[in-house]
Amino acid sequence: MKRIGFLSFGHYQPVPGSAARTAADALRQTVELAEAAEELGVDGAYVRVHHFARQQAAPFPVLAAMAARTSRIEIGTGVIDMRYENPLYMAEEAAQVDLLSGGRLQLGVSRGSPEPALDGPAAFGHVPRPGEDGGALARRHLAEFRAAVSGVGVAESNPRMTGRSFRLPVMPQSPGLGERVWWGSGTRETARWVGEQGMNLMSSTLLTEDTGIPFDELQAEQIGIYRAAFAAAGHGFTPRVSVSRSVIPITNDLDEAYFGRERGSADQVGSLGEPGLARFGKTYAGEPDVVAEQLAKDAAVREADTLLVTVPNAVGVDYNAHLLESVVRYVKPALD
Repeated sequence: MKRIGFLSFGHYQPVPGSAARTAADALRQTVELAEAAEELGVDGAYVRVHHFARQQAAPFPVLAAMAARTSRIEIGTGVIDMRYENPLYMAEEAAQVDLLSGGRLQLGVSRGSPEPALDGPAAFGHVPRPGEDGGALARRHLAEFRAAVSGVGVAESNPRMTGRSFRLPVMPQSPGLGERVWWGSGTRETARWVGEQGMNLMSSTLLTEDTGIPFDELQAEQIGIYRAAFAAAGHGFTPRVSVSRSVIPITNDLDEAYFGRERGSADQVGSLGEPGLARFGKTYAGEPDVVAEQLAKDAAVREADTLLVTVPNAVGVDYNAHLLESVVRYVKPALD
């Protein structure tokens, strides 16, 4: 059975028509939407993380609030930019949220995406070592984080306090969290690396490469490469794969007013300001049966076990609950 989750970018802006005019609005509404989604039978509530922007930034407080107000739904991120993170402090925060949630945390991490700051990680005190670039910095932080959540000792004990010398792990520990780390991949080569490393795979509505084939086929190729690499490495557990999509079943006049113009959306190819082209996935908007049929034919959606529906959080909780209800009612049955 396919899992369905929502992914919120946590936008807020004091502009006419926005239901999320402040950061406080966006945070509270994210928690409220997680509650509503759980009642609707949605399987996951995920937040995107951006720095130096009017969006969700530090995710662990809002994840803890979501954990406290729900009992079943997965809570997670898609994704945390590891260049910005203190790996050991993040390990403590993640373990505490996972324990509060009863083991429901699904932690999506990655190198991050283009952002407003020229060198945001440096402002947070994280600078690549000689010979490293931003990607290598993110992967080093990831390795330190994964070691910490696995219980490896990371600091020498003080014998005067402990009675002996040994390496102390960070505390608390949350068993199983290490198998619920996901890496956000934008290329086939990165997908292979994720499989080799033994993490779950997240793939969004953006791929940072283009081979001329449709977005869903390129993403499905990425998933196949990942699964083969994971199997060859023999990690000993069953991995998961999620893909993100913009999905708008149009069932009333408000849907039509907001998103009717998205009917007939197509893939886009463009530049992110870096070498090479990127491919952006289309929006699935239209009558529910049409959207369900189109998604059922999406090659990557068929290959993934989890579909994350990106929600337009600035239009408010009620509308997004309606949107998710339409997805659960009309689209999910076609994917199972």
